[in-house]
Amino acid sequence: MLQGDFYTASDVSIEGNALKALLSLNVKHKIFEGHFPGHPVVPGVCMMQMVKDMLELQLDRETRMEKASTMKFLNMINPEVNSAVNIEVKQSIADDGKINVDAQLFGEGMVFFKFKGIFQ
Repeated sequence: MLQGDFYTASDVSIEGNALKALLSLNVKHKIFEGHFPGHPVVPGVCMMQMVKDMLELQLDRETRMEKASTMKFLNMINPEVNSAVNIEVKQSIADDGKINVDAQLFGEGMVFFKFKGIFQ
């Protein structure tokens, strides 16, 4: 879990099967010292973890990703420029109990990351 250290979530709202929140990034986090020195960029694995964290907040339980059918990194998130990003996580539970997820990170007129996949 990266919440509380790498980022903090605010303005969290859950309506039906959709969660929306504002994620404020910690620009001084150690990750940015190595990714990349002088030119910080949020690593893709951290974007994916933010989706997982918000899904677990929404469902109030731990999950595990089973399949990523779409994982598109469309724009870099530089925390010095985009210190906060919006997230939207939509989920539906299939008859077999698997969780279909459609999520995106976006802000200021651009989409940074899109994900579609299955969790359990």
